[in-house]
Amino acid sequence: MSRLIVAMVCGLLFGAGMVVSDMINPARVLAFLDVTGAWDPSLAFVMGGALMPSGLAYLIRRRMDAPVAAEAFHVPESRAVDRPLIGGAALFGLGWGLVGLCPGPALAALTTGAWQAFVFVGALVAGMALFRLTLDRA
Repeated sequence: MSRLIVAMVCGLLFGAGMVVSDMINPARVLAFLDVTGAWDPSLAFVMGGALMPSGLAYLIRRRMDAPVAAEAFHVPESRAVDRPLIGGAALFGLGWGLVGLCPGPALAALTTGAWQAFVFVGALVAGMALFRLTLDRA
């Protein structure tokens, strides 16, 4: 039960951060990606601000044997740059650049009731299901 509470608090905190920073607004994200036009650097500040607690968490993790609400840490150990990684990154970047949303902010955007967020999340879920049904078997 404590893991669920911790996960919910973290998710709510992340979602609130996305809403407060207006990163659920695709126009703001697309303006950041428009480096030759009306460039908006606010996303760079949000990403920079996110690096601080993340870096701090990695420093704390080094000094702990296990997390507070789990049996072990789940940190990727592979450092391989392979085709699935490059393909996934390319698909993520393409989707992000086309619509101005990525999965986390899209989930937070559902709170606005915007139909675009629902279409994006629906496509996201369909893509994950398609992966489970096909590519995951390989």
